Amino acid sequence: MVCGGFTCSKNALCSLNVVYMLVGLLLIGVAAWGKGFGLVSSIHIIGGVIAVGVFLLLIAIVGLIGKGECVTCGEIMLNHATEALKILGGVGLFFSFTEILGVWLAVRYRNQKDPRANPSAFL
Repeated sequence: MVCGGFTCSKNALCSLNVVYMLVGLLLIGVAAWGKGFGLVSSIHIIGGVIAVGVFLLLIAIVGLIGKGECVTCGEIMLNHATEALKILGGVGLFFSFTEILGVWLAVRYRNQKDPRANPSAFL
């Protein structure tokens, strides 16, 4: 399959989730390393960095579990979109014909003479 299809997108998202897992583990490791060697003394900073790392790690794991084998819903969406576009086309045609009717009425009544006007007046 050419790149740009579902397979390419799936592989790209899986690799992105793997990178996010590595970044999450790196955040947790660097925070623990900094606290272990005494480089950072604030427990709030260490706790925040570890919390962000755990959160990123969990989101990446959920992302990897979600791009697994599942039935795609492309056909269902395509059928629904086809049905919706048919209805939308009918509504568009209806309003197009009413616009044409409006143009015809405007042309028909635009140059009519006003019966209340003075017949000897030029304009």
